[in-house]
Amino acid sequence: MTRPVLGIICCTRTVGVEPAQAVMNRYVTAAMTYGDVAALLIPSLPDLMSAQEVAPRLDGLLLTGSPSNLAPDRYGQGDAPDAEGPFDLGRDAMTAGLIEAMTGQGRPVFGVCRGLQELNVAFGGTLRRDMSRSPDLIAHHSPDGVPFEAMFEHEHEVALTPGGVLHRGLARDRLKVNSVHYQGVDRLGEGLTIEARAPDGVVEAFSARVNGAPVVAVQWHPEWRTRDNPIPRPFSDCSAALCAASRSLLM
Repeated sequence: MTRPVLGIICCTRTVGVEPAQAVMNRYVTAAMTYGDVAALLIPSLPDLMSAQEVAPRLDGLLLTGSPSNLAPDRYGQGDAPDAEGPFDLGRDAMTAGLIEAMTGQGRPVFGVCRGLQELNVAFGGTLRRDMSRSPDLIAHHSPDGVPFEAMFEHEHEVALTPGGVLHRGLARDRLKVNSVHYQGVDRLGEGLTIEARAPDGVVEAFSARVNGAPVVAVQWHPEWRTRDNPIPRPFSDCSAALCAASRSLLM
């Protein structure tokens, strides 16, 4: 039987001395393995292709994490003095178009880290940029200068919303998750339902249904070392839900 096709957004990265469209393997392999889907990488080249022409060919969309930050003018704060890059304006434009096109056609969308932030902004929300330095928050990112793998060892608990999508699917009240983000939800977008919060109250996951299709996003990285993760289902169930609703926890 032909498997559903999951579109996975690319980032603009530098490989050697040249710009490239790239996705880290861990997103692709985790989605294909646990979601049992085929996958297509979507270039963040909005000057050369439109979201509207590719969305009808996809059964679902995965918005990955990224080292880049969403440009603050996307949520009305372009003059913010604390806005720090790197930025990926091509991805900003492509994901905005894809979210509109996919939800407009009733196609599911799953966001991870930056993907959660893109979805929140697309639904009219805003972001805060002080997640690693605010005295009012727990540290949502490891200290600067730690090795790459140590960043993903920085963890905290999240409380799942009773009766929510993740709470029902995982049959747990709390999860310990990695925390690798400098930006996060400030004002929640319209129509989004909170699925998890950090101990400081920061929104760590949300969901929605748009034209009958699920929208789910998490701030943590469920794709990181899924084989070592005693609870890989936040990724497997949500990615499966994108393209096979009958198998998802969102029914």
